[in-house]
Amino acid sequence: MGKLTRIGIDTSKSVLQLHGVDDDEQPALRRKLRRQDLPKFFGSLPRLRIGMEACGASHHWARELQALGHEVVLIPPQYTKPYVDRGKNDAADAEAICEAMSRPKVQRRFVPPKTLDQQALQMLLGVRNGLVKRRTQVGNAIRGHAAEFGLVSAKGLYRVEDLLAKVEQSQGMPELARALFKVLAGQYRHAEAQLGEIEATLMAQHRGNEVSQRLAAIPSVGPIGAMAMAAKIGDASRFRSGRDFAAFIGLTPKDHTTAGRKRPGSITRAGDEMLRTYPICGATAVIRQLKHGRGHNSPWLKDLVAHKPEKVAAVALANKTARIAWKLMISGERYCTEYAEA
Repeated sequence: MGKLTRIGIDTSKSVLQLHGVDDDEQPALRRKLRRQDLPKFFGSLPRLRIGMEACGASHHWARELQALGHEVVLIPPQYTKPYVDRGKNDAADAEAICEAMSRPKVQRRFVPPKTLDQQALQMLLGVRNGLVKRRTQVGNAIRGHAAEFGLVSAKGLYRVEDLLAKVEQSQGMPELARALFKVLAGQYRHAEAQLGEIEATLMAQHRGNEVSQRLAAIPSVGPIGAMAMAAKIGDASRFRSGRDFAAFIGLTPKDHTTAGRKRPGSITRAGDEMLRTYPICGATAVIRQLKHGRGHNSPWLKDLVAHKPEKVAAVALANKTARIAWKLMISGERYCTEYAEA
């Protein structure tokens, strides 16, 4: 048996499965480890290349193993699945990870381990999204229950308070229903207050982040979208081009080419949903302002909106925005409005 060269780890909540190979690509290690035993085991080994599937917990283990002197690579799960021979178990997954990390095609897809600050910023964005969903959920519940008693209001979150005022002024409302509306009103206002605190924290982080401030200068990118890119992407130089970055977040069309016939489809929707959502929402807002004669003064965008449906144009603008953002992240330049309009 040769020298152990690399190890694939299938992570889980409490038990981790290891698979290692030697210089001859022959299995040299098959072992289960408890979570608390992992640092001690790898601390006794010489420098190795270790691979894991990219997930939330894997970034923690990557930092721990890097501190022990090992080289750690994180692989998107979709690139390890083809190397699972048959069945689904931890040992087969660890072997597939060990095999995938040796392939040149997969090596171009490695995910860099995130720092503690990056994960904290991602948590901030995730908590904000959760509060937005919670506020919308409670607001819809208030509207639905109020409609059962014949009380309605115009669309929009800012109309929920008007609806609650109607509930309080209603004369024929049963006391039980009135009490339940107070519970829902408390939940709605609590989510609204927490969301305000989270967004204030997010804006403070944005003002202190130089990359985020440069990205926010792009017309269809706001502070939240800029912070999402700054926190989730990290080192943008791992993408070979702006198109690679746009493809990474799923803004490029699917390819259905065969026998020389090209049939581009809808966007792939690959990658992180949050990174894809913010540019499209921002592009939609820019196009709506453009239709009213305000905001963006790009001849390219005006021509696109004149000949394409609004949603198609929004995705095209989001794709272009992603490429501009990649360029700004790798070059350190600032967005030039005059150049963009020309």
